[in-house]
Amino acid sequence: MVITRGHHFASLHDLPGASWAIFFLAGVYLRSAWALAGLFALTWLLDFSAYAWGGGSRFCFSPAYVFLLPAYSALWLAGHWYARQYQFEWRTLLPLVISVLLGAFACEVFSSGGFYFFSGRFAEPTLAEFGVRLLRYFPGYLQSLAFYVGIAAMIQGLFLVTRHSRVGGNLIG
Repeated sequence: MVITRGHHFASLHDLPGASWAIFFLAGVYLRSAWALAGLFALTWLLDFSAYAWGGGSRFCFSPAYVFLLPAYSALWLAGHWYARQYQFEWRTLLPLVISVLLGAFACEVFSSGGFYFFSGRFAEPTLAEFGVRLLRYFPGYLQSLAFYVGIAAMIQGLFLVTRHSRVGGNLIG
């Protein structure tokens, strides 16, 4: 997240933002809600430092910033739910896809919806216009999330295959 959260000292221009994936994967791998609180603190610190010292725009700092709490929590909860469904089997991919889609959609509604309706940046917000904006921006966010979750799934799969081949155990069942 430090590398990809935009407009700070370490940002890489062409690397998609990883914040959504970080919160989802933290739900999968880190059971404690303290991890979620720590990620909230890191997110705020990165955003604040970018705006205060890095010359970043203050556009996103608004009364709607608080909507990132339920937005990112939705991703963490979706990851946490998936962790309870996980088994090293192909049939686990369906719960993974479902949890990613539902968590991402809830995150988008809270983050973009909160910003659109409560930031004060839009003169007359309507549900119809929000729907248009949702269709315009959500696919890009979903693509970034899928990119990082896919990489994490491949790394975990390779790790498990390597570990089982070294131990000589049966990989499945």
